[in-house]
Amino acid sequence: MHEDMQKQLQGYGLTTAQIFYRLPDHPQFLQTYIWQDYDLAPNFPEMRGFLKFWQEKLDGPLHSVRYVHRKLISASEWRAVKGEFILH
Repeated sequence: MHEDMQKQLQGYGLTTAQIFYRLPDHPQFLQTYIWQDYDLAPNFPEMRGFLKFWQEKLDGPLHSVRYVHRKLISASEWRAVKGEFILH
């Protein structure tokens, strides 16, 4: 099974974050960065880890973060197959 599908079955959903940060040389200007990965709501450990890395290792200070999260597979959409029909 593909790793992305396995994460979705474990409850991960797709999280997209729009990160606004200040340019190190010109702090009056804001720049944006889009980050996207599979993550677990409501704690978002993957996104929090990335933002921690950003604050510790990168020069551009964070201004704000906007994010959306969507579970791609929910309980009503997933059903186990109980049988199989083979033709030919």
